[in-house]
Amino acid sequence: MTSADDSKSPKLATATFPDKDALVAPSNAELGWASDAMAEMLRRLDLRYIALTPGASYRGLHDSMVNYLGNRDPQMLVCLHEEHAVAIAQGYAKVTERPMGVALHSNVGLMHATMAIFNAWCSRAPVFMLGATGPGDAEERRPWIDWIHTSKDQGALIRHYTKWDDEPRSIGATLEAMMRAHQISATEPRGPTYVCLDVALQESKLDAPVTFPDIERHKPGRPPAPAAEAVEEAARLLVNAKKPVILMGRVSRSQEDWDARIEMAEAIGALVLTDMKTAAAFPTEHPLHAFEPRFRPSPATSAAMKEADVVLSLDWMDLKGHFAQTLGKNVPVGAKVIHCSLDEYLHNGWNMDYFGLPAVDLKILASPNELVRPLTEAVARLRGTREKATPKFPVRNMPPLAKPRAEGMMGLRDLALVVRDFTQTRDVTMAGFSLGWPSDTVNFTGPLDYVGFDGGGGVGSGPANAIGTALALKDSGRFCMGVVGDGDFTMGGNALWTAAHMGIPLLLVVANNRVYYNDVAHQERMAVVRGRPVENKFVGQQMNDPPVDLVGLARAQGVEGEGPLETSGELAAAILRGEAVVRAGRPYVIDARVDVGAPGDNNRGHTAGRRD
Repeated sequence: MTSADDSKSPKLATATFPDKDALVAPSNAELGWASDAMAEMLRRLDLRYIALTPGASYRGLHDSMVNYLGNRDPQMLVCLHEEHAVAIAQGYAKVTERPMGVALHSNVGLMHATMAIFNAWCSRAPVFMLGATGPGDAEERRPWIDWIHTSKDQGALIRHYTKWDDEPRSIGATLEAMMRAHQISATEPRGPTYVCLDVALQESKLDAPVTFPDIERHKPGRPPAPAAEAVEEAARLLVNAKKPVILMGRVSRSQEDWDARIEMAEAIGALVLTDMKTAAAFPTEHPLHAFEPRFRPSPATSAAMKEADVVLSLDWMDLKGHFAQTLGKNVPVGAKVIHCSLDEYLHNGWNMDYFGLPAVDLKILASPNELVRPLTEAVARLRGTREKATPKFPVRNMPPLAKPRAEGMMGLRDLALVVRDFTQTRDVTMAGFSLGWPSDTVNFTGPLDYVGFDGGGGVGSGPANAIGTALALKDSGRFCMGVVGDGDFTMGGNALWTAAHMGIPLLLVVANNRVYYNDVAHQERMAVVRGRPVENKFVGQQMNDPPVDLVGLARAQGVEGEGPLETSGELAAAILRGEAVVRAGRPYVIDARVDVGAPGDNNRGHTAGRRD
């Protein structure tokens, strides 16, 4: 007999779910539907993964990916939010420099994804996105739901921050559009593309054999190379320079290209600068890399830039802004400027991600990766030797870093020093750093040591970006780790479910100061300027009453973790425990409490706020 309480309890239906990799073999797996042809095209494009949040608008394609492709090439990564799906693809592209697939449900899924698409656009990341819309033929629409999920010109929602979009109306046009979208996304300067699929077309039967585009004849073209005359002029300027400076901006993840950049800099003897907004571009402790990479130039960087007589920019982000910050606003640039970039081919009038218009003496419209080797050869010819040049600036002489404080709540600098100690003896890819990271603590020795920030400056992308980076590195032997702010984590932490579900190994440390501190700094400035109480700067900024259970959020997604931890010793031990879990193939989260006023924290612990 049941108890009285049991008799009143609702009887919940039970369901037996198959293993995520278990498939029932279909009885009709032949190519017979339009969506089968679309799925076959995905396979021919050599897409290994497609991140998605399921939706009825592409139910035909979903069926084909499962029952025609067998959920392989591409394999589906189920996400809890469309924004995470795109952000994972962006993180994947940061490593591979090639598109990953994304499927977005109708207009509502696309609207969910827009912030992540903007991030991918600003970071020039290739992402191949498929969307869907209700039947274009009104007679075919189901009442209510198909009407609100059908839009005219759906790509217009994101056209200002994608490279190309299309809404094809036949299977032949769809296959060509998919081919074109992939090709355009993967062509420098790279970026996201979008193809919107009609649901009625997906679900239609094929009435004739399908002719697929020849992939070999539709590959992305080689990146544009510089003109020989431009290479010679650049070499002449750099060889004759007394104080040459190289700004290493958006360049490739290739180890061969990394080595070529070192050889070029050493042939010139130039001072090299890098930036924390972009991925690792040059060894940060190389003698020619005299100053640590930063978000904003240091006084030492400014002093060196004022001495420079020739500046070589390799797709440096915001070149005019860099000159304004280092030389002074509206101060003319006295140095000869060589700027190699393809970025202006993407510029439009909607967003200002093209930055100010820099004064340039030699503009080279080519991929910076294609300039480095011929420029090195030209420099060697003019110098008459392949030996390293004498450095034209004092070389880096970095004093030993202090140890993290053993007592009291750690500051962001203490956290950074613990992370440095861990990464020094391992092949680690840093998928990201929290805002305000003490950049003198980093030591990048290869192109995959750090993959850069999110591009668009929004909060919430950090966890999903890190998951995408870890996915790209899975089985590579490299250890993937990221440090995100608590604001970033609370907005995007449920992306971790995908990492748990797919067994994506990632160590994620949350720098938790329990406040949107970057905005605290802005409120402090407003109070000072307006003569108002500075003590009120924390009002409307804190996440501390009650504190958010960050590890609880992770565990709710099936991810192991620990914290909150307060001392550097506790964090160091936790990272080692997390390493064991990650090396076993699972994600792990650590909640690391940081004190916003800790000694030595020049950056004041800006871990949670927006990136401005």
